[in-house]
Amino acid sequence: MLQFLRRRTALSATIVGGLAAAGFALHAMAAGDPGTDRIKESMQKMLGGRAEVKSVAKTPVPGLFEVNVGGQVVYTDATGRYIINGEMVDSKTGTNLTEERLAEINRIKWSDLPLARAIKWSKGDGSRQVAVFSDPNCGYCKRIEQTFQQMDNITVYTFLYPVLSPDSSVKAKQVWCATDRTKAWRDWMLSHVALTGNGSCKTPVDDNLALGQSLNITGTPAVFFMDGTRIPGAADAATLERKLASLKK
Repeated sequence: MLQFLRRRTALSATIVGGLAAAGFALHAMAAGDPGTDRIKESMQKMLGGRAEVKSVAKTPVPGLFEVNVGGQVVYTDATGRYIINGEMVDSKTGTNLTEERLAEINRIKWSDLPLARAIKWSKGDGSRQVAVFSDPNCGYCKRIEQTFQQMDNITVYTFLYPVLSPDSSVKAKQVWCATDRTKAWRDWMLSHVALTGNGSCKTPVDDNLALGQSLNITGTPAVFFMDGTRIPGAADAATLERKLASLKK
């Protein structure tokens, strides 16, 4: 949740900065075309190069539009002046509509993941596959690593994604260069066994960082499923089990 709030805060700063730079020029849209193309064009002009407005779409709420800004969702009115940076929840069904749209907007192709650049381990028959982008210094990553241990018939691909500090990069390289990288990763994440070695071998860390940025991964852990959807943060076992069960339907 903290990482989600940080992403929201960063997005708010980007949009507010854009509005200030534009002098709230979008107010002129009130007398113009309220269509989605016009909103997209005007918001992109307002943001400049700070972020990409990927799409604008209607929501179930009349007069309220969904705006995909760099893979994150905000809402605006038909004029494009007023920005709502938060979650939309259907109070009748309890459905978080923002989460649903984020999952769809940021869906990937599982087959595009370069799994050879990940640490792989399996439990049981290994039939249920997930990929997780993790930082070795991330407390929530350690928590979800513990959660994976509680699950059965699972294969986990861990992409080393050191984004928290320079030390994270050092540790990620030490893990990858270990004789048994799966053991080194588990020992560190689950038991805090100190990593050894200088991490001087060829590693996929830089490539993983570029991949994560292209997939709009702004926090760790980020868990991907075979249908291409993701769950950000340290989901508990029940949440992961429900998601994996839904893939069989």
